[in-house]
Amino acid sequence: MPEIDPEFLALPMRRLADAALSRARELGVQHADFRLERIRGQDLMLRDGRVDSAADSVTQGFAVRVVHEGTWGFAAGVDLTPEAAVRVAEQAVEVAAVSRPVNSDPVELADEPVHADVTWVAPYGVDPFSVPDADKIGLLGEWSERLLAADGVDHVQASLLQVLENKFYADLAGTVTTQQRVRMHPELEATAVDRSRGTFEQMRTNAPPTARGWEYMTGDTWDWAGELARIPEWLTEKAKAPSIEPGRYDLVVDPTNLWLTIHESIGHSTELDRAIGEEANYAGTSFVAPPQKMLGTLKFGPTFMNIRADRTQQGSLARVAWDDEGVPADDWLVIERGIFKDYQTTREQVAHIQKLTGVTRSHGCSFAESWNRVQFQRMPNISLIPGERDITLEDIVADTGRGIVVKNRGSWSIDHQRYNFQFSGQAFYEVRSGKIAGMLKDVAYQGNTPTFWNSMDVIGGPRSYWMGGSFTDGKGEPSQVSSVSHGCVPARFQNVTILNTRRAS
Repeated sequence: MPEIDPEFLALPMRRLADAALSRARELGVQHADFRLERIRGQDLMLRDGRVDSAADSVTQGFAVRVVHEGTWGFAAGVDLTPEAAVRVAEQAVEVAAVSRPVNSDPVELADEPVHADVTWVAPYGVDPFSVPDADKIGLLGEWSERLLAADGVDHVQASLLQVLENKFYADLAGTVTTQQRVRMHPELEATAVDRSRGTFEQMRTNAPPTARGWEYMTGDTWDWAGELARIPEWLTEKAKAPSIEPGRYDLVVDPTNLWLTIHESIGHSTELDRAIGEEANYAGTSFVAPPQKMLGTLKFGPTFMNIRADRTQQGSLARVAWDDEGVPADDWLVIERGIFKDYQTTREQVAHIQKLTGVTRSHGCSFAESWNRVQFQRMPNISLIPGERDITLEDIVADTGRGIVVKNRGSWSIDHQRYNFQFSGQAFYEVRSGKIAGMLKDVAYQGNTPTFWNSMDVIGGPRSYWMGGSFTDGKGEPSQVSSVSHGCVPARFQNVTILNTRRAS
């Protein structure tokens, strides 16, 4: 198991926390928390086997957040001295004082037990930042050349995003947490150009972003050699595929595509701040509102549909041990037997719905992108639980008379209440009488969230479970990004509207 980065542990985090929290207490706050972070990032990109860009970054600093006379205050700094920590605490209280006249809803935080001096390191094998850059570039270059050598491949773009995140948290109640985790997102995309027609087709790897280390790049949990061998075949078939005839079809959605539909239509719509109108800056509010009319009554899907929110899932991007309010990672059902059951919450949000849900503690959904950003409600891993029958994508196809299979993520669009949407993909296959009849292209599926999920008539079992995710999910203003995974199984949806993306209508 890896250990906390000694360079991070050498920072004067406890002295700074003591100074900031003590000053906040003297100023009469009801709550104060201190967060110090060190985030290391690296982005590599190759075009046609040659390095196009390489960027390394390290950012570190601290923040103080307070509740003073029922109002939030926040400030951040980079000078790692006790004197600076005191000044930042004073600034946070000043911000609260300035904001108080326009605050009509005093902050009420849910109770939380003290978690004193606890440490967690994400379980990964090899720290990607311990691997020489030449080895990383060499591997991406080798994979690129392998694709470029295949017939029909004209260009290849390869990229690798890596993050090592260290976080220290302390609050006035006595909770102190120290955490470390890694994230990686490798991707290759091959392009075939038809110069006679002036068109092109693309196909990228399905390998999802993950919270594993460098071992992910060397074959742990993912068959890179097998996928790289298949991409040119898929690309050639796609280039020759006929364009879809629009209409209504039974749609079989592979997990490599369905995870994004879950993210956009279920993950974001069940964020409580959107539902109560406190978040509308980035991509709007939610149709799952108001809570008193939705909790326990909204029929999101069929009885075999169960959606789990989980920050504890192995290998998932949103996995932590404690959130940015010192709340332990939680695991709960958002949708149970097709009925909407609970929202995603922070300590501040619990009071809004605790009489409706009976839940009196936060679900641990408070998170900030970095030390200089205020924490707010962010999505945990949101996943579709496998069905009881252990069936696969192939089983679902065999049971489908006329339909379309969609794989891998493509473009998407969804309205500001997470209701009406349109999703595309990368690979589409026509199904006739239970068999794959060949590849199609120019496909997108359209619908609205409750109608779409209620049209689901079959899902895969445990063997077909797969976890995708987003490395940079945006929310808020100023915008913050976070990483989140979504596990799911293949599913079939009846009588779905299918569009041709190259036609006007």
